[in-house]
Amino acid sequence: MALRWRIAALVAVAICAVAAAVGVLVHHASRDRELSQARDSARTTLDRAAVTYARTGAVQGTGAALDAPGLPGDLRGLVAKGRQGTEFTTAEERPAMWAARPAGGRVLSVRVDMSTTMRDIRALDTSIAWASVITTAVVLPLGVLTAGRMSRRLRTAAGTARRIAAGDLDARIRAATRPRDEIAEISAAVDTMAAALQERLRGEQRFTADVAHELRTPLMGLVTAGELLPEGEAAGYVRDRVRVLAALVEELLEISRLDAGAEQADLSRCPVGALVEEIVARAGLSVLLLTEGPSAAGGEAKVWTDARRLERILTNLIVNAHRHGRPPVTVTVTADGRTVTVEDHGPGYPDTMLRDGPQRFRTGARARGTGHGLGLTIALGQAEVIGATLKFTNAPAGGAVAVLHLPGPDTACGPETETDTQPAGGPGPIHS
Repeated sequence: MALRWRIAALVAVAICAVAAAVGVLVHHASRDRELSQARDSARTTLDRAAVTYARTGAVQGTGAALDAPGLPGDLRGLVAKGRQGTEFTTAEERPAMWAARPAGGRVLSVRVDMSTTMRDIRALDTSIAWASVITTAVVLPLGVLTAGRMSRRLRTAAGTARRIAAGDLDARIRAATRPRDEIAEISAAVDTMAAALQERLRGEQRFTADVAHELRTPLMGLVTAGELLPEGEAAGYVRDRVRVLAALVEELLEISRLDAGAEQADLSRCPVGALVEEIVARAGLSVLLLTEGPSAAGGEAKVWTDARRLERILTNLIVNAHRHGRPPVTVTVTADGRTVTVEDHGPGYPDTMLRDGPQRFRTGARARGTGHGLGLTIALGQAEVIGATLKFTNAPAGGAVAVLHLPGPDTACGPETETDTQPAGGPGPIHS
């Protein structure tokens, strides 16, 4: 149940409880007061009638009666013991207050009718009930309105927190100026946290970019020195390690550009089937390429994408599948060209990676092999640049599955061009 309805229900219950308590208290207080007044009146009338009866032997005109037939049995028994008393009765829906005392071997009694009094008390109860209903009808909407405003403020804070968690570090609640309350404090705390987190991440991004740039100069020297070494096993090993280090520096620079939002896609309509075929061929790895039947529109499906960035994404996914999985590695392109799936038959992605997504410098599990964890991070960042979505799952029978969803053919994210993008070079061999 939403918070606003919980608060509304609480307000309604509180109003009803207060109304019921007030009604019970007022009812009993009024009834006790009326009974007390009727009892005093009956006793006074009985005492006057007793004096008149003792002096004249008659009770006419006193409001009393001798041996009245309707006298309650308990009160009659009390008089039989030589005592006097009072009793309230509601016999035959005719409430009355009785007072009786012994009078020369007979029972002298007074009856005070309370029908009107009891009707007045019932009318008072009805008025209290209607007042409770009206109060509830007036106060409850105000409670719902107030609760709704609180709920909206909390939902805004929660939505902003989710946007920050999703990577939108510029998201802020920026609550309007209002008296300080707990929700305003939460909003201010979330904004402060987001600002501090953004500043810290920007500092880390600047550090990564600066380190990568600073490494470039000595790395170029290492590359040159490695090429000047005489041929031999040691020289080959040095050149190989230098190439690995150079690739790592370039990946760090690419990640820094993605983090800074400096990457811009060059979108055009691309024939996905032919493009993926050439990407797989240039990867130089054993891949089984599967293309589903032709699209319903006929001809080869085309989508808006950046061919260079798409190649970067698929190459990273294929290399990751070979490095951490087991063959066969399968690349499947759907008939509409909007979905490309890369699947291997290894141990699959670790649970932490499926839950948190790719993390730089973390491969997630020893079973997935070694590596610095930048390939999938770059693939995910480049997918966001071209407006695609990249999801990672595990196949039921085992193996890692990466699914790339490209924008549709009518989703123009950039200037349209009539020239179809074809990567340079003819298709290479595809291993199956």
